[in-house]
This record gives sequence, C-alpha cells and structure tokens, in this order.
Amino acid sequence: MEPDPLSQLILACLDDAKADNVVSIDLIGKTTIADRMFIASGRSSTHVGAIADRVLRACRDAGFPTPKVEGMPLCDWVLLDARDAIVHIFRPDVRQFYNLEKIWSADRPGEAKG
Repeated sequence: MEPDPLSQLILACLDDAKADNVVSIDLIGKTTIADRMFIASGRSSTHVGAIADRVLRACRDAGFPTPKVEGMPLCDWVLLDARDAIVHIFRPDVRQFYNLEKIWSADRPGEAKG
C-alpha cells in the first residue's frame, strides 16, 4: 500500500534529519487516535529537538495542520500529533525504557494470527 502524503513527508523529514531506527506502525483497526505512528531516535536531546522542529515546520509548510507538540522543553521524548499520524522522537535510553514498538505492534487480544 502506498504511503499517504503526510506519512511520506514525515518519513522524508526523519531521514533528512538523520533520525535513527525509524519504525512505522499501522494503527488502522487498533485505535482511532491516528492511522499511523512513527517512532524514531535522536542521538541527544538537541538532536531530538531538531528532528521534531524539522517535522513540525515541514508539516506546516506543506499545508498540513500544524502538529500539536509535547515534550519540547526537555527533548527526552517529543510527541507530535499530526492528526492522522503520531510521531514519537526519543533519546535512545528513553525509547528503550518505554518500548512503544512492543506495545503498539502487538495484536489485540483475540486477533492473534494463526
């Protein structure tokens, strides 16, 4: 399935900003908060903030609604809510602690693939 324009933009920004370990998780059928979730790491708090700022500006400049932002003062974990896409940008140690990939990639109860 071809990624939607917002997902393409976010992936390009993460790549341009040299984000590490980018993961894209399809949320359709798992939740109504968004269609897709992106998880990425920055090498430092400064890098995390720079990645988030790049995604924020690119969304706004491309005509998408400006994402809501949480976590910018400390930049250990920045969350960008771009309506149809949620972007989590972590420092590596914080990402490992929360392990969102495991939580959101798991099948819901009763949906185990056999």
